[in-house]
Amino acid sequence: MNFFAGTDLWTVAVIVGLTLVTIVTRSFFFISSEEWTLPAWAQRGLQYAPIAALAAVVLPEILMQQGQFLHTWMDARWVGAVVGGAVYFWRRNVLLTIVAGMLAYLPLHLWLAWS
Repeated sequence: MNFFAGTDLWTVAVIVGLTLVTIVTRSFFFISSEEWTLPAWAQRGLQYAPIAALAAVVLPEILMQQGQFLHTWMDARWVGAVVGGAVYFWRRNVLLTIVAGMLAYLPLHLWLAWS
């Protein structure tokens, strides 16, 4: 079995190059013999990374359908997200947040046929 059959040399070179860049950048911290610490401004900035990533992944999924913003309020996704968000700020429990959001989403989506 030839994995590269039908693949041009440029594609193989790009794959190998990206692999090497990934290995070098991820092993940089292991190569150094000195302890390396992030500056305070970088540590502060990294505190916002999870919420930024969550917003970048989840918000478009909630507010858009097939690349277009929702045109109706009858969409079960945003209802589930609002209920889940409210439960999280009320109880600060991730499992309860997921369960509450899904309990709001599923009946609307399955029984009322909201998008």
